[in-house]
Amino acid sequence: MKKRISVSTYGLAVLCFIFILSGCKSAPEKAKTPYDRPLPPGQFALRKITNPQEIPDFTMACLDLAELQAGIARSINYLQKPSSRQYYPAGQITHSMAIESLKAFDEMLDSGLAGPQLNQAIRERFDVYISIGCDDQGTVLFTGYYTPIFDGSLTPTDRFRYPLYKQPEELVKGPDGEILGRRMPDGQISPYPPRAVIEDSLMLRGKELIWLGDPFETYIAHVQGSAKLRLSDGQITTVGYAANNGHEYRSVAQELVNEGKIPEDRISLTSMMDYFRRHKDQISRYVRRNARFVFFQEQEDGLPRGCLNEPVTAYRSIATDKLVFPRGSLTFITTTLPRAVGGQAVNQVYSGFALDQDAGGAIRAPGRCDVYMGVGDVAGKLAGQTYQEGRLYYLFLKQN
Repeated sequence: MKKRISVSTYGLAVLCFIFILSGCKSAPEKAKTPYDRPLPPGQFALRKITNPQEIPDFTMACLDLAELQAGIARSINYLQKPSSRQYYPAGQITHSMAIESLKAFDEMLDSGLAGPQLNQAIRERFDVYISIGCDDQGTVLFTGYYTPIFDGSLTPTDRFRYPLYKQPEELVKGPDGEILGRRMPDGQISPYPPRAVIEDSLMLRGKELIWLGDPFETYIAHVQGSAKLRLSDGQITTVGYAANNGHEYRSVAQELVNEGKIPEDRISLTSMMDYFRRHKDQISRYVRRNARFVFFQEQEDGLPRGCLNEPVTAYRSIATDKLVFPRGSLTFITTTLPRAVGGQAVNQVYSGFALDQDAGGAIRAPGRCDVYMGVGDVAGKLAGQTYQEGRLYYLFLKQN
């Protein structure tokens, strides 16, 4: 018979005391990764990979080339415009490197190369550059954006009371499109007012482009940079980004997390919309913390466009910081992205080619990248659930 093991009352007391003490110790707070860390002065956002073993395997991406050539054609169209030259060189990347690389890649696709053969051709003909990321080790945070579809009206009604505005004439831009401010009656240029002042002063009265039925929907359009509006007759009209008031972007999502309104592990566009449906009285208080205000223009062809004024393509267009990355260029991304599977958003390991065709108010520095997810509610759900680290690469023809 096995001997029974007993624990004395004293032993139990000691064990309980140790347990209580250990329970009182709070776990050290995990430091937040500084994805928005600015590029250090004099440093390039891209680093050329010189060790062949560090070049990613493109094979899986070479098996999924849908819509890629359409995206390449749009980047080539942009780079063929004389105005595109003003943004080059971008770091060590010249204008000719960018456009010649796109044309060469397009020719390889025309030849029918795919899978392992295309992977090999890329490795032989192209240099691969990696974003230094937020930590100089290549860490990039990938998020998602999309084009929402909302009900709207060309005229104000009892239901549709919240306008999107056209760009005002007094908004002054610099040669590179940067916002300089507001031209005053005496000719002087002063900073353009923030969101709260714009809304309270009604200074944009007469500049209404279209009206929406929910104040947070107008804010979503501001953040996403475009929207499709379903009118009462069933017609769909598209509005896109024209300019902003020059103020820095501040994340409403982060504000909600900071104040405990939505847990950090549940924050998404969907959870934000649900929250503000239940707390409409809080919409203005939160959105006004983001002083940036966006102006819109009608897109006659109905195609959502990026900052290059070229149409964007789901999973083939990305938004980056155009102050540090070469616009229009061919990229390769590796991360985890949600895909629509049976009506559900399912996270999957992802690698694919994309074109750097857009920018975003929240997308600053080498450690951030926004992936365009498409149009409508499903795309919105995917965009709202995209928040993963990964790697961002750029491909350029080898230089003789």
